[in-house]
Amino acid sequence: MLAPVFVSACNSHQPKQETKPEEISSRPNIIIIVADDLGYSDIGPFGGDINTPVLDRLAGEAMLFSNFHVLPTCSPTRSVLLTGYDNHIAGL
Repeated sequence: MLAPVFVSACNSHQPKQETKPEEISSRPNIIIIVADDLGYSDIGPFGGDINTPVLDRLAGEAMLFSNFHVLPTCSPTRSVLLTGYDNHIAGL
C-alpha cells in the first residue's frame, strides 16, 4: 500500500537571529504530512472524492512524493520516514 506524502517548501523562514538575506532565501521550510488510515487516492490531490480544498491548494504549490511504501502499523512507517533506515535497524 502506498501512502500520500506531501512535501511543501516555501521561503517564509523567519530567523530569530540576524541572518543575511541570501541565507534566508536559500533555506526552505519543509512540511511533511503523513496520514494514518488513509488510502492513496482518498484525497483530492491524488484523485479522490473527499473534498480537501486546503490540501488541494498545498499540493498545487508543493512537490509531491507518491511512491512511499508503508508498513503494517504506523510506528514502523514513521520510523522509516524519519530515519531513512529499515524499521528493524531503527529499532521497531
